Amino acid sequence: MAKADQFKALVRTHAEGDDERFYAIAMQVAARAARLGQTKFAQELRDLVDEAKQRRDTARAGQKSRAVPIVQPRGELVGLLSASFPQARLTDMTLREDVRARLEHVLVEQRGRTQIREHGFSPLRKLLLIGPPGTGKTMTAAVLAGELGLPLFAIQLDGLITKYLGETAAKLRLIFDTIRESRAVYLFDEFDALGAERSAKNEVGEIRRVLNSFLQFMELDESDSLVVAATNHPDLLDRALLRRFDSVIKYGLPTTEEAVEVLRGRLALLDTSKVGWAKVSAVVEGLSHAELARAAQQAAKHAILAHRREVRTGELVAALEDRRASHSK
Repeated sequence: MAKADQFKALVRTHAEGDDERFYAIAMQVAARAARLGQTKFAQELRDLVDEAKQRRDTARAGQKSRAVPIVQPRGELVGLLSASFPQARLTDMTLREDVRARLEHVLVEQRGRTQIREHGFSPLRKLLLIGPPGTGKTMTAAVLAGELGLPLFAIQLDGLITKYLGETAAKLRLIFDTIRESRAVYLFDEFDALGAERSAKNEVGEIRRVLNSFLQFMELDESDSLVVAATNHPDLLDRALLRRFDSVIKYGLPTTEEAVEVLRGRLALLDTSKVGWAKVSAVVEGLSHAELARAAQQAAKHAILAHRREVRTGELVAALEDRRASHSK
C-alpha cells in the first residue's frame, strides 16, 4: 500500500491540477504494491492510470501542442527512423539518486516548457547519456517518451551513414527538419559512430564533414523535441559536442543494493519470499541492469515451466552466474 508521503503527494498534485505528476506518483504506488506481492491491486491501478491518460489525450487531440505530424516514418525517412510509442515510466527504472533527480528535472522543465519559453529561456532538451552497456541509457529515452506522451524515434545509423560524398549530411538535415516539425524524443544510439573525434587519424573526411554538419544542426535547433544521444565510449567523442548538449548524464553499474532492487522488481509477479537474498547479493557485482533483468527473466521462466509461482535461490543464482559467464566471454 502507498506510503503516507505518497498519499499527501497525490492529494497535493490533484489540487494543483498537475496531471503528469499525479499519474507518476500513482504508478510509483502500483510499482511498490507489485513488489509487496499485491499484484491484483497493482495491475488495477496501472489500468486506471492508463485509462485516465487515454481519456485526457483524446480530449486534447485537437490541440496543437499535442500534434505530431508523422506517426510512422514515410518517404525518405524510411530507413532513417524507427518509431515506437513507449509506455515506460521513470518508476520502472532502478537508478542512482543523482541520475533520477536529473531526469526528473528534465521532465519538470519539459512539462513547464511554455512558461519557460515565455520568459525567454529554453527547457532542457538536448541530453548526452554516457556509461557502460546495459545501464539504462536507451531505456531512458523510452521513459522520457512515455512520461511525456511522445513518440520515440530512433535514428538508424546504418541507414544514415553512407560512403557517398554529401549524402550523409543531406540525410542528417532531413532528420533535423523532422525534429523541428514533429515533437518527439529522438534517440541517436551508439552516438560515437557519428560523433567521433575529428582529429582521429582513422576517420575519413566524410565522417568529419558529417560531424561538422551535426554540430551546426544542433547549434541551430531550437525545436520542442528532445534529442537524446547515448554512447558507451565517451572518450571517442569530439570535445566540441559536449557544448551542444544541455546536460551530460553519466550512468554506472548498479550497486549491490540497486542490483537486488532490480531483481525484486523484475520478479514482482512471482513469489520471492524464500529467496536467500544474501546469497544472491554475493553474485551480482559487476552485472549491468540489462544483465540482471535477463537473469531474473531466466529464473522466472524456469519457475513457470516447473509449474511454480515460487522462485528459488538456486535457480536465480545460477541465472546470474550464467549472465556473468556470458559477460566475461
